[in-house]
Amino acid sequence: MAAKSSPEQPLPIRSVLQMVAQWIGKLGTVWAEGQITELSSRGGTVFLTLRDPVANVSARVTCPRNVYETAVPRPVDGARVVVLVKPDFWVNRGSFAFTALEIRPVGIGELLARLERLRQIIVAEGLANADRKRRLPFLPGTIGLICGRDSAAERDVLENARRRWPAVRFKVEAVAVQGPYAVAEVTEALHKLDADREVDVIVIARGGGSLEDLLPFSDESLVRAVSACRTPVVSAIGHEQDNPLLDLVADLRASTPTDAAKKIVPDVGEQMALIRQLRDRGRRVVVGGLDREATWLAAVRSRPSLADPVREIERRAEQVDGLRDRARRCLGSSLDRAEDSLEHLRARLVALSPAATLDRGYAIVQFPSGEVVRQAADVSGGEELSLRFSDGRVGVTVSKPGFDEPGS
Repeated sequence: MAAKSSPEQPLPIRSVLQMVAQWIGKLGTVWAEGQITELSSRGGTVFLTLRDPVANVSARVTCPRNVYETAVPRPVDGARVVVLVKPDFWVNRGSFAFTALEIRPVGIGELLARLERLRQIIVAEGLANADRKRRLPFLPGTIGLICGRDSAAERDVLENARRRWPAVRFKVEAVAVQGPYAVAEVTEALHKLDADREVDVIVIARGGGSLEDLLPFSDESLVRAVSACRTPVVSAIGHEQDNPLLDLVADLRASTPTDAAKKIVPDVGEQMALIRQLRDRGRRVVVGGLDREATWLAAVRSRPSLADPVREIERRAEQVDGLRDRARRCLGSSLDRAEDSLEHLRARLVALSPAATLDRGYAIVQFPSGEVVRQAADVSGGEELSLRFSDGRVGVTVSKPGFDEPGS
């Protein structure tokens, strides 16, 4: 077709639109899923917008009234449906729309199955792991609150939080919490609060509702946005029995908006009571420690060495005197025993000494060399000998040696 047209030979717009209609008509029918919005009717035709459940994409759909009325239950604004559509291009207006041939509401069982599959994906990717969850600050300076406009959830969080800690500050982002625009508005508010450096924790709150009402908080795009936040996020959706997928990835799950207020800020009364308890405990510990030290000091001071230091010195002096006297006695006794032993030894020496024998009238005969003459046979005639007496020596000369008979 491009080869048959040129600036000199352009195609009429009707021809172009007819070719577009023919090409679109070749697409056939297709089953599409979405959420119904902007539902209206004129005459025998029902007009609606089919909005993508994840992306911000929508398309116009025209539905014959008989097709619309045969759907059970009859679709309403905000319902999730599966539609058999045929693309149509209106040549006269140059507009595109889908024509619905059959509408099937998405049942609760199918919704639950889809949510379970998404839950398994989230768990498999580790987005629900406990080690990814961050601890909330003890006392956040500013709390970001995402909730419905003038909702009971907003009042519960604000009133209960300020009742517990009057100085707490909030930045409230009012958004749609159900319907086709809920996911986009909540995600946008989440990004805005996460980028605010003053916000220390973000609370996403909504009151109770049906499974369909809470579907936006199980949306995959919102769940991934929460898991990517740098600011801790608290999920306070519905009641205790409600478990949207947002609870899996949030850093803290609160069963209700009121419970969220109790978990994000401490109670000033409880903290004051705790401070008093810690102060009293500290006082008891300090006083007890001082009492123990005072008792120990009194016991130390009562010891004799400190109570009467001079008495201890005197006692030690008495011990020194006693030891000195004992040493003196021991030494004197040892000297006496040594003296007696010496006298005994001297008496024995005197008794055994040759001088004592000489005193009794004996003499010792010696050769000039000093050798003692022991036998008469050793002496020759004319030999000079020396006689030793007790009082001196006498020299003699042997005239004639003589021998006595043994025993004479």
